[in-house]
Amino acid sequence: MDNKFISQLTRLFRARFPYIYLTTFEEERALAIIKNISSSEKLVRVPREVYIWTQTGGFTLNGQPIEGTNIPDKAIDFIKDVQKNSVFVMCDFHVYFGVKGRQPDYNVVRHLRDIIGKLKTDKFRKNVIFLSSELIIPDTMSKEITVLDLPLPSLEDIKSKFSKMVTQNAQIDTSELTPEAEEKLCKAALGLTLQEAENAFALAMVNDGKISIEDLDTILSEKMQVIKKTGILEFINTEYKIEDIGGLENLKGWLIKRNNSWSESAKKYCLPSPKGVLITGVPGCGKSLTAKATSAIWQLPLLKLDFGKIFAGIVGSSEENMRKALKTAEAVAPSILWVDEIEKSLSGMNSSGDSGTSSRIFGTFLNWMQDKEAPVFVIATANNISGLPPELLRKGRFDEIFFVDMPTQKEREEIFKVHLNKRLKDAEVSGKIQVNDALCKKLAQMTEGLVGAEIEQVIIDSLYEAYFNKRALTFEDLTSTIKNVVPLSVTQKEQIISLREWANVRAVAATKKSDMEMYSSDSADDVSASRGGRALDV
Repeated sequence: MDNKFISQLTRLFRARFPYIYLTTFEEERALAIIKNISSSEKLVRVPREVYIWTQTGGFTLNGQPIEGTNIPDKAIDFIKDVQKNSVFVMCDFHVYFGVKGRQPDYNVVRHLRDIIGKLKTDKFRKNVIFLSSELIIPDTMSKEITVLDLPLPSLEDIKSKFSKMVTQNAQIDTSELTPEAEEKLCKAALGLTLQEAENAFALAMVNDGKISIEDLDTILSEKMQVIKKTGILEFINTEYKIEDIGGLENLKGWLIKRNNSWSESAKKYCLPSPKGVLITGVPGCGKSLTAKATSAIWQLPLLKLDFGKIFAGIVGSSEENMRKALKTAEAVAPSILWVDEIEKSLSGMNSSGDSGTSSRIFGTFLNWMQDKEAPVFVIATANNISGLPPELLRKGRFDEIFFVDMPTQKEREEIFKVHLNKRLKDAEVSGKIQVNDALCKKLAQMTEGLVGAEIEQVIIDSLYEAYFNKRALTFEDLTSTIKNVVPLSVTQKEQIISLREWANVRAVAATKKSDMEMYSSDSADDVSASRGGRALDV
């Protein structure tokens, strides 16, 4: 169990804080912790009895019901009149604080405020804990309630649960369960509640009557359920590899060097977990692909944060949605949190139409990025950097800002090679086309000014032409399609030049310096005459 949480709750008891709001889905585990703290003279100095309240049964003490206390007002009177040192745990009492658009029960709220003085000054020590999975606090009590989050089970907690399950189910074959396998299975369950971890272990055991490292996927699939239940985060299942990214050697090298930096071996070097990167640049040049490939390189879950799902109709819900999303990302850590086209997500931040909700959401996100301790790596992508607020770009938010420019000659060769090999798998389709360095070099020379997405579309359109004519792909199909392309470098020339001017002093080039082509000043394509971003070899 998290000693920091126990210490914090203990201090609140001893300081006679009247109202404590504890948010968790693990009611049974929370009650066990509260009882252990309350009964320990070493911790609280003055031990307390623990009364548990539910709307259906009222108060109980050691399992014995106390008649007539299921009505909220009666329960509050009972708290005031009890002549014992006590802790009162109110399960799901938040329903009287206003849920799903309903107004708070002001009579109940007023009654709670009326007894605050009694709770603070009574000769008997009394603390009230509101135990709920949702954080809902009426405005009139916001200064009187202290909020705590019950941390998820530690590795020791999960190991204890796993060991107990193995002992209780002696019929399960554990012959292939090595200490290393047990460690990996328990680490995979980090981020789950004890009940969820127990469900995952039980499912792994009943699948084939044994438990081994092969059950790792079962544990991870239960983790994915946690993400899906949020309705805000999306789990991206990607099969992209680093080889699928043509070029961008600086960016790829930076990511590869930081692989496994959250592991135990990295702690010997006193290294902090990397915070994240902002990848900006020309549209269609591989920013989103890089986010997906990073998940494969690091073998970490990729979670996509959609700011559109954060904002909800009920006042206060947006802030709670953001809080839940970030908490979920930390729960399944180590993980990667991807925010695609972040400038669009923050477009309404300076408007007054949402009563400042966008600004508060953004502030919450920024503070979390700055202060987070869990190994959650943030990848943010952006096309229009002018829409990004300066506080997002300052050092400390991201480890590095990379600028992805239009592909160089060498990078276009690699992009052609990747996409041709990906699609020309049938001999009847490839025909006389042989994917080699000579072909890719020739095609790359013909496609100066095209971005990676346009090169991929050239190949797709050429294949459609061959498919329509029921024949193999030809070199002429490719050249004909290339001639018909109106590239982004023409339609968005001014924007690209502006992007480069910004990146020259504020970002590192994603392309390796030695891979950059040298263009003459009288190049026919003005956009290709310079490169954006500081040319470093990371």
